[in-house]
Amino acid sequence: MGERLRIGYVGCGFMAQKVHLPNIVSLDCCELVAIAELRPRLREKVAARFGARRSYASHMELAGDPGIDAVAVSGHYSGQGEIAIDLLRAGKHVFMEKPMAVSVEQAERILAAERESGRRLMVAYMKRYDAGNMLFKELLDGLRSSGEMGKIIYVRNHGFGGDWIAGLDTPLDETDEPYPASPTAWPSWLPERLRRGYLAYLQQYTHNVNLVRWFLGAGSDVKVKAVDLDADGTTGVAVLDAGGTRVVIESGWMEYHGWEENTHVYFQKGWMRTEAPPLLLRNTPASIEVYRGDGRHKSRTELFPERGRTWSYKEEMRHFAECVLEGREFRTPASDAMNDVRVLEDIYRMHAGNAA
Repeated sequence: MGERLRIGYVGCGFMAQKVHLPNIVSLDCCELVAIAELRPRLREKVAARFGARRSYASHMELAGDPGIDAVAVSGHYSGQGEIAIDLLRAGKHVFMEKPMAVSVEQAERILAAERESGRRLMVAYMKRYDAGNMLFKELLDGLRSSGEMGKIIYVRNHGFGGDWIAGLDTPLDETDEPYPASPTAWPSWLPERLRRGYLAYLQQYTHNVNLVRWFLGAGSDVKVKAVDLDADGTTGVAVLDAGGTRVVIESGWMEYHGWEENTHVYFQKGWMRTEAPPLLLRNTPASIEVYRGDGRHKSRTELFPERGRTWSYKEEMRHFAECVLEGREFRTPASDAMNDVRVLEDIYRMHAGNAA
């Protein structure tokens, strides 16, 4: 493998054109070799714009290209997991959009394909590559180790959405070709009437569960204690025990010109807070506030990361390429993402029981 990672891309949708393909072609450590897309006219337009030397009508054709080291995938929630399995078995490293899977059963098959192939899969949890969140975790780990603010007593993660595109005005090629069908491998226990809400919740709040697990270093030690969601299947709260800490995930959606998402970590003697930027607002990190309530002098400090003017989406692609080239571990490997699939399924299983 050379100094640049030779990458193929599967899918020519919004995230491909607005985020991942521009980042791949802008990184010195990456080389875009080929694109696969079922819609032929869209495929050729996008391949020409991004300078892909080859284009394929299916991901299996692309998987057979010996000039490709790794493949990035963004597609339908369930379909992209099946594509990832095929690519791993074809001997390619895989970068894929979240969610990794729509069920634990599908996630287990993805992990089995990874083990059997000897190749690796990274899930695109871009929040772990946000410079603000990285500094937040570093500070949080330090405070937990020193004990200077006491124990963590509560964590509140709030996500009410808003304008996630943030005026990103880069080109988007479109055609009148129909969107390809993609069957969904639903969890066997999930009633049909809850499927739409499940996908909506999974698509957004897998990020939130993943982020708080990472902040707290909880790994697989997460239990769902209570769930109270409205009939829309999204608005409400889920209460978790993450490594012995009570975590509340507040979920919902509203019309808002910004992006309403933040995480509050409460200690006995103060708190830390990080606020997420609109998702596609480039080169803007999450903001950080720290309040210290112990001693005679109370203080509230705003912090900015040293390398803050970076875009989390670009940094995650850089991380993927460098880790494959250098043989390093991913920050967001498939084995860790499996925990999010399980927690999200457990949340919705409890919701289904409440709604019965």
